[in-house]
Amino acid sequence: DTIGAYVKDGKIDLSETGLTDEKLQEIERIYIVACGSAYHVGMVGKYVIEELADIPVEVDLASEFRYRNPKLVKNSLVVIVSQSGETADSLAALRLAKERKIPVLGIVNVVGSSIARESDYILYTYAGPEISVAQLIAMYLLAIQAAKVKDVISEERYAALIEELGTLPEKIQKTLDDKERIQWFASKYANAKDVFFIGRGIDYAISMEGSLKMKEISYIHSEAYAAGELKHGTISLIEDGILVVGVATQAALFEKTISNMVEVKSRGAYLMGLTTYG
Repeated sequence: DTIGAYVKDGKIDLSETGLTDEKLQEIERIYIVACGSAYHVGMVGKYVIEELADIPVEVDLASEFRYRNPKLVKNSLVVIVSQSGETADSLAALRLAKERKIPVLGIVNVVGSSIARESDYILYTYAGPEISVAQLIAMYLLAIQAAKVKDVISEERYAALIEELGTLPEKIQKTLDDKERIQWFASKYANAKDVFFIGRGIDYAISMEGSLKMKEISYIHSEAYAAGELKHGTISLIEDGILVVGVATQAALFEKTISNMVEVKSRGAYLMGLTTYG
């Protein structure tokens, strides 16, 4: 639904948000502010926007941003990500940005919510029930369109990325269709006391989300680490049978993450790998 709202005739159309291509073109820095799962969306957004659109991005927890007297430069955009559109810390961050005369783009799900009403531009995810994936898609749409208007990517790459977005629903469905295997593994590890998630780059952001969901939904203690950080002390917590989920979906970082997985395995960890199909 999110893709359908903003991709028309093979092109991204953000006119409904009020953020025109001309305004997008002028942006020299982006501040993404959010809480919880939405903050992890922001972390992915940082990697994707910097990589694709070549715009520097800062990501802040809303509860930190509002209390740290942030330095906001002109020609910048503050992006507030919130499922409900009512998150108190995020709303306070939005008002702080507006006091500083910096335009705000709200990425929210609930139409007519406080953040939606007070933002200068509003990108609705139209997700129905609470689903973070839709916020991620919104972030990618913003990144791809910014890359295009800033002339950083070619028309071919732009078209290829949009085509790829269109394949996402069926890919998600394919993962859901494989649920028996996931359920078998989950039941095998339902008694775990500690779970570690490790990854690099976007995979680190995904690990943080995985760890949060593990705590939130199953009440199992879990931690997420940037894979290269494990060796700086934390590896001493890895002992026989502890589940470590290694996320390795990026070709350029694949071997690096695998070597970190081998490291924890040598300390007795039980490994689960999460990677691309095939």
